[in-house]
Amino acid sequence: MRTIATLLAGLLAAGAAAPAAAQGIYTCVDAKGRRLTADRPILDCIDREQHEIGSSGRRRSIGPSLTAEERAAQEALARKAEEERLRAAEEKRRDRALLNRYPTEASHQQERQAALSRVDVVIASADKRMAELKQERTRLDAELTSAGNDPIRGPRARRAVEGNEADQGAQQRFLASQAEERQRITARFDEEIVRLRPLWRQASGGVAGSTPASTAAPATAPARASR
Repeated sequence: MRTIATLLAGLLAAGAAAPAAAQGIYTCVDAKGRRLTADRPILDCIDREQHEIGSSGRRRSIGPSLTAEERAAQEALARKAEEERLRAAEEKRRDRALLNRYPTEASHQQERQAALSRVDVVIASADKRMAELKQERTRLDAELTSAGNDPIRGPRARRAVEGNEADQGAQQRFLASQAEERQRITARFDEEIVRLRPLWRQASGGVAGSTPASTAAPATAPARASR
């Protein structure tokens, strides 16, 4: 931490460095409430604001000298303010991009349906494959029973059953991942529409509750393929 002695030395050096004719008049109110005046920075007001009247009559304020901790705190506040400014600018940029992509609620709803439909097609295909694997398992179980202790047919049938079990497990994991993808898509569009509705209102004149004239009523989301 900078000591009072260090601060005093700095102020004295600054005052001594300036030519006498160029020095101004310094005034302040110290901690005891006294109004002080001097021809150089006032040591009793080192921790508070001082006012300088230059030789030309120009006035300026001199802030209190800061300790290292105080400067660090000010710098931290400045960094936080800059980060907030950048965050707000990025948010505005994202809002503009979102509004350009979806100028109406109808366009947003159409894109939602298209994204969900693509996943539903994949899920339907995976459901079909799962049904085929289950039918195959029924046939393999019958072959395994028929093979009994046959030294050739038995091991072959067991390997086929194990392979079917592995395929069904992989297919179940794939179906679970697609279900999660569908949830992510739904959550994304839900979040977007919350941001977009105020933007649409602003674009249409800022009337509360209004939407662009081309907005259509949201259509029912496509039903998920049954399993």
